[in-house]
Amino acid sequence: MCGFAAITGIVRFRLSMSAQPKNLFAHAKRAAKPAPFLPMSRAEMDKLGWDSCDVILVTGDAYIDHPSFGMALIGRLLEAQGYRVGIISQPDWHSAEPFRALGKPNLYFGVTAGNMDSMINRYTSDRKIRSEDAYTANGEPNKRPDRALTVYAQRVREAYPGVNVVIGSIEASLRRIAHYDYWSDKVRRSVLPDSKADILIFGNAERALVDLTRRVASGEPISNIRDLRGTAFMVPRDWKPDDDWAETDSTRVDMPGKIEPHPDPYEMKMKDASCKTEETKDGTPAETNVKPIRIMSREERRAAEKEVRSRTVVRLPSFDDVKDDPVLYAHASRVFHLESNPGNARALVQAHGERDVWLNPPPLPLAMDEMDGVYDMNYARAPHPSYGKARIPAWDMIRFSVNIMRGCFGGCTFCSITEHEGRIIQSRSEPSILREIEEIRDKVKGFTGTISDLGGPTANMYRLACRDKRIEESCRRLSCVFPSICSNLNTDHGKLIQLYRKARAIPGIKKILVSSGLRYDIAVRSPEYVKELVTHHVGGLLKIAPEHSEEGPLSKMMKPGMGSYYKFKELFEKYSKEAGKEQYLIPYFIAAHPGTTDEDMLNLALWLKQNNFRLDQVQTFLPTPMAMATTMYHTRKNPLRKIGADSETVETPRIGKIRKLHKAFLRYHDPENWPALREGLQRMGRSDLIGSSEHHLVPRHDPSPAAVAAERRRETPGPNQLARKFGQNKPRPGAAIVRTSGTPGRPTAPARKGTVIVAKRGRR
Repeated sequence: MCGFAAITGIVRFRLSMSAQPKNLFAHAKRAAKPAPFLPMSRAEMDKLGWDSCDVILVTGDAYIDHPSFGMALIGRLLEAQGYRVGIISQPDWHSAEPFRALGKPNLYFGVTAGNMDSMINRYTSDRKIRSEDAYTANGEPNKRPDRALTVYAQRVREAYPGVNVVIGSIEASLRRIAHYDYWSDKVRRSVLPDSKADILIFGNAERALVDLTRRVASGEPISNIRDLRGTAFMVPRDWKPDDDWAETDSTRVDMPGKIEPHPDPYEMKMKDASCKTEETKDGTPAETNVKPIRIMSREERRAAEKEVRSRTVVRLPSFDDVKDDPVLYAHASRVFHLESNPGNARALVQAHGERDVWLNPPPLPLAMDEMDGVYDMNYARAPHPSYGKARIPAWDMIRFSVNIMRGCFGGCTFCSITEHEGRIIQSRSEPSILREIEEIRDKVKGFTGTISDLGGPTANMYRLACRDKRIEESCRRLSCVFPSICSNLNTDHGKLIQLYRKARAIPGIKKILVSSGLRYDIAVRSPEYVKELVTHHVGGLLKIAPEHSEEGPLSKMMKPGMGSYYKFKELFEKYSKEAGKEQYLIPYFIAAHPGTTDEDMLNLALWLKQNNFRLDQVQTFLPTPMAMATTMYHTRKNPLRKIGADSETVETPRIGKIRKLHKAFLRYHDPENWPALREGLQRMGRSDLIGSSEHHLVPRHDPSPAAVAAERRRETPGPNQLARKFGQNKPRPGAAIVRTSGTPGRPTAPARKGTVIVAKRGRR
């Protein structure tokens, strides 16, 4: 930047990092009539009277005009600001021609892989190709390329050289710095240099995207826009926004850089002052540089520290260093996650060759009225008409559900929600939620009176927050509930109980179900909530996720111990009995998570047998980009603690045979697993568990086909069976995806992934 543009850019940078942001819907709007659907063809543009689009969104998903789907939410948001938005959905990436379908946009292309990372969408934890894509018409697989974000962005560049390219979505967000990639089993560089995008938007994208669009529309070059929270971009090595910016060197293990001493509030004089009082020739005292005492209040000290942090960037170890050194990778992961609170996070920078990837601090959470505005926009609440009668599994999953909040303060290491949406809960208002329920009742085809879910990334974090905003902004904890629930966290479920009661009182609503993953360690603090939930909002089954029974793996997951599970189970059974209902808890467990030994999985299998669980759905840990559990998997180091060459080593099941054994322990009752279990138990010196009596885990001999069939009939009713029993819609086929990958697999709760919303739910 140079001249006036450079000066104004620096001023904006400082303001955007410290001042309260302008309301998302406060910007001046141009007159625009909402389109029935955002256009996907030239014919639709002609019908709307458009000669061109201002913004074109390219997505790897089918276009469903609903706030749970990113391209719809972002498209409608920009439309509400007065911009003409078109959508190119699942283009054929083998040539650039499909990317010219709507012409060249006036402002930029917004490119996303879709609601899921394209590699997770296509491959299982065993690296096998999935048979169905829930975000595609008729579930058809292979409608998007591997690493779709990069491929799409490159094709856009090929179609229109020189066009502005903005990337986002989960794939961009979780790959914004150097990251371990499970499918290639190596550390890959940031998606920015590979995609050659102008800017990457991560986290909750609305505010950054609206500001970016407005400024590009006003004629500001996109290369000058370097001051928006939640954005990343490439810059020359050692670039700084201004001369007064400082850099903290964190390129070495446990070497955070130069530490500046805090100012002493009791300092009485300047450091170069002399204690001796000098005199003039006539004997009068000379003027000295002694200064009066100035006592700084705590608020003043906090403000000064915040100002310094807002002009400090932390340099992470370079891509070349972390790709070859697991210890440095673990260190970089720890630093990255510690700089995740928007209230105190600093900018980050990481060298990639001769250039730097610069990451501004995360976006500030949306206020409640902004959340309402996002969900109250003019959605058609249906798939685009071009799909005809094709079934889109993701739409079937969420069309009768309502998202009430976003974010999660749980911080589970295998999950992407906290990393992406943040740990500050952003909730909608009660009237906005009730309006959406009425809109579903009145407008969505096939509605019979049952809301399939009223929740979010978790079922019961609605309106929960830190008791003190100042404490929240200065907090550096990775989780508000691990290793114990923070004393500053408000766990009052009163507002959620009130919402449930008002929702089910709406005329025409027969049932309000809660299907999102429940954080039961918080729920047990409000027995009234558990009673309300169990009595009115459980349709026969309730999913919860202990994930494991043993403290070793649970500590690496940042999940509560089984004590909380037993407390919740007691309340669940008590209130189900009082309501006269037959209801079940459906537990989810993860096999082969970092920190899990063979003995841990054996103990879990014995726990399952003792409690008479015969699970029909189990999951193997799938390392997703940037997650802390993925760091453990790749480096065998624990980023929850300080990293050093001699720091804690994390036992990590990586060999395929061990991972399969761990999964087999979860289905100890399945005859197909008995040969592997017998071999594993003998190797572990636990042959005493092989036999035909009640205390044995597996029999000595394979059974007859008739015995196998009988054993399968004894399995614990799983979500699919219970759904049929209680007359519910069949649960999402991606249930195992969610539990396995730590990323969104259920598109009920929208979560921001860069330039689009990523629909997801149930990771708790």
